[in-house]
Amino acid sequence: MKSVFFAALLALAGLLSPAMAQSDGDPLQQVLNENRELIVDASRRTVQGALDALLASELPEVPAFLQLWQAREIYVRDSDGLFVTVEDEDADPLTLIDLTTGEALGTATSREVTHLRPNRGVQNVIGASLVLFQLNAEDPAVRAGALAAIARTPDESHLPLIRERIEVEDDPDLRDQLEALLVRLTVAFAEDDETRVAAIESLAGSISVEARGILNPLLATTRAVAMELPEDRNIARVLTPGSDELPTDEAYGLLVSENLAPPRVTRAGIRDALIANIDDGFVAGVPVHTLDSDEARLAAYMTLAEAGTVPPPVTDEQAQVILNSHVFFETYREPSGAVTSAAVQTLDGINRTVGVYETVDLTLDGLSLASIYFLAAIGLAITFGVMGVINMAHGEFIMMGAYTGYVVQTLVPDYTLSIAIALPLAFAITFGAGVAMERSVIRFLYKRPLETLLATFGISIALQQIVRQVFGAQARPFTAPDWLAGSLDFNDVVSISYIRVAIFGLGVIFFILLWLILNKTRLGLEVRAVTQNPAMAASMGINPDRINMLTFGLGSGIAGIAGVAIGLFAQVTPELGTNYIVQSFMTVVVGGVGNIFGTLAGAGMIGFFQKGVEWLNPSNTLAAQTYMILFVILFIQFRPKGIIALKGRAAGD
Repeated sequence: MKSVFFAALLALAGLLSPAMAQSDGDPLQQVLNENRELIVDASRRTVQGALDALLASELPEVPAFLQLWQAREIYVRDSDGLFVTVEDEDADPLTLIDLTTGEALGTATSREVTHLRPNRGVQNVIGASLVLFQLNAEDPAVRAGALAAIARTPDESHLPLIRERIEVEDDPDLRDQLEALLVRLTVAFAEDDETRVAAIESLAGSISVEARGILNPLLATTRAVAMELPEDRNIARVLTPGSDELPTDEAYGLLVSENLAPPRVTRAGIRDALIANIDDGFVAGVPVHTLDSDEARLAAYMTLAEAGTVPPPVTDEQAQVILNSHVFFETYREPSGAVTSAAVQTLDGINRTVGVYETVDLTLDGLSLASIYFLAAIGLAITFGVMGVINMAHGEFIMMGAYTGYVVQTLVPDYTLSIAIALPLAFAITFGAGVAMERSVIRFLYKRPLETLLATFGISIALQQIVRQVFGAQARPFTAPDWLAGSLDFNDVVSISYIRVAIFGLGVIFFILLWLILNKTRLGLEVRAVTQNPAMAASMGINPDRINMLTFGLGSGIAGIAGVAIGLFAQVTPELGTNYIVQSFMTVVVGGVGNIFGTLAGAGMIGFFQKGVEWLNPSNTLAAQTYMILFVILFIQFRPKGIIALKGRAAGD
């Protein structure tokens, strides 16, 4: 009988305290049940006790539980107090999932469980504790994710965590991130100004966007007005009403918004007041139909104001008196003057450094554009300078070079190898095309520049149409190899794409090669002889006709190579050449026809001028083209022979 009694008592204990039975085999459930009230009825003030107990347990399941709790995915089964999550919150009944094993524990209706819904304050406290786990994780990727989360939503509670982690972090990249984050959090949340100022001063010399992102919020200001300048505010500057920084209307509007002045009556306000006071076709004793002018409406309004029906209007003189009796100023949102002074000084130094680097970056951009123009124009400089031929089809030779690169790349999938093949092939094709054009058309039009211009313009249109018929009008892909992808980044301000670097290198190579050809070879000697005095050159056994043919072919071949280079970053279309023909002619004219040093100087001048205009007006690239043309027109008025004038036949022409 006694044994039956004890058995019944044990069974009753199991019914009354099933949660205790569950917790005996699950350490996590045991900790949760010991802190049940703090977890179920969590508030921002009391939740830290439960979190401290969970952290002290050092259980591996704690981070997962905190994530679920923060995401409002934790439930408590009412029958036994077991903490669980569910498989599908919208299902009915709910499938309960064990927090430790992830196994299904059966089902329950929404009435049989309590859903824990921590508010935003509790979620933030949980998040801070969760970050502690992630910052101390063995996996560097988890620690990096924790730092990214802190960077997105920094909080004062993160500051001691970052300080502690820096002492033990062994990954150099993560350590750099921690140090940068420590500065940011110190500036934002440190308690004493001395510590914040030291953190601000540590940013001196940095040009990173992050550094400026830390300092700029400290210098955010708001406008304010008072009878006299307050001594307890961190004043940024005093504003003068009527100046550009504070127009009179804005100043008076600020007074009105602070209830320091009555609002001024506008035309719309007068109209509305008169409409509201119409009585049997009259307003203030005046027939409505006579109120057909601003003067009449103002007179009627003044009558209503004298009667006290509407507020009297504020005259300009009265408004000025009110303005003069107040002081307007901008105040920093940051209350500490020491902090804002340090931020101003540090940011000024950063901005000066950034300005220097922006100048360097603009110089690199101008140099890059100049190298492109040089490549596009050097062939034209040879044909135009030596032969005096205005070749309007020069742009189409550039286009043919780009399409040569595209065709080769479709046949040779290796991008690097395809470019290596395309460069000499483009030269050969456009050299042959140039020789053919010179033999069939140009040779009959020497000394007839207008007819040469018209003929080559017609050839350019024909070449565009032929390419359009063969390849279509849509852009064709010509892809740079991986080693030309991306950019060479010197810092957060100065960078240049690898393709531009390669084009600059190609321009240097061609400049050297052409100088060697023209100055160190027999062909160059004959070209210079024909350029300076074709009759004398012919009497010395040089064939000017042959030299003209080879020269025209050489210029056309160089245009083809330029097309390969340009096609790597520009769209390969039938109209590709038209985008560079004008700049090519301007480069040659400004530099001095027939001289590679002049072409180099002209390309540099035009490239830097265009980039300078684009920097001054970045939203309008068309303006840069327009100003560049005007600049060239003005330049040749003062120096018609270009920067480096050529002596000889071309100079005489």
